[in-house]
Amino acid sequence: MARARNAVASRQRRKKVLKQVKGARGERSKRLRRAKETLTKGLTYAYQHRKQKKRQYRSLWIMRVNAAARERGLTYREFIAGLKKAKVEISRDILAQIAVEEPEVFDKLAETAKKV
Repeated sequence: MARARNAVASRQRRKKVLKQVKGARGERSKRLRRAKETLTKGLTYAYQHRKQKKRQYRSLWIMRVNAAARERGLTYREFIAGLKKAKVEISRDILAQIAVEEPEVFDKLAETAKKV
């Protein structure tokens, strides 16, 4: 009986790894062992940074809302607490967008937060 080799499948597996690390420098994109290390690290970082991106955006929104609130004589904490007491439910990303694009609407929200 003829010897069965797994040439096609194993080559495809190797090519798949090398294709995924195409942008790496030097042997990290050419040698299989280094490529696997690079790919593992890269996928780990990608997973972590998808989580970090959410944190960073929330932080950015809070900074923008804080800056806009301080221009109107409130701290971020007072502004958010006032909105909660007034039962105004707007997410931070929308608040940040309003602060940048529509200052007159943000003025009204600030007044609402001050009254309560």
